[in-house]
Amino acid sequence: MVSTTFTNLSDEKQTKIRKALLKEFTDQPLATAQVAPIVKTAGIARGAFYKYFDDLTDAYKYLYGVAMRDIHSDVNNEVGTEFDPQFYLDQVEAFIKGARDSQYLGLIKMHLMKNESLISQGSIDPNTVSSREWATMILSHEAIKQIMIEPQNESVVMKKFSETLNLLAGKGNA
Repeated sequence: MVSTTFTNLSDEKQTKIRKALLKEFTDQPLATAQVAPIVKTAGIARGAFYKYFDDLTDAYKYLYGVAMRDIHSDVNNEVGTEFDPQFYLDQVEAFIKGARDSQYLGLIKMHLMKNESLISQGSIDPNTVSSREWATMILSHEAIKQIMIEPQNESVVMKKFSETLNLLAGKGNA
């Protein structure tokens, strides 16, 4: 977990460190990332890195969390009471646009291709949502993943995603 020592740094210093983390984690999968390039790029001592973060995984989780908060800040997360396929289509489109327009595009692609399985991220508890909502969340994530990794397939993936959402809403045929 990022330390209070880090959060008490000036905004300028935090930004410099985040940029160094972004460069390393965009260029290297977490499994091969190293502290040395980060501290060199950030202009900090190796010991300082370990005062700010427990290890590389901690630094990665911190940065990925920042990226998700930044991208999701423009996404409407208010789920209505009725199942609305268009809401989920809009959510996925907004996330993809936000990711593409952000400095985090390379990080997100690396995460989806190489790092996702290495990072424990609270999965969706199927006991807390309906089967339809659970399936929609899983499908949304997979649609985003396929589009981010292979953008040339976006229209096909979004069409399939739309058709599947309509099936879940009882509005279509298989």
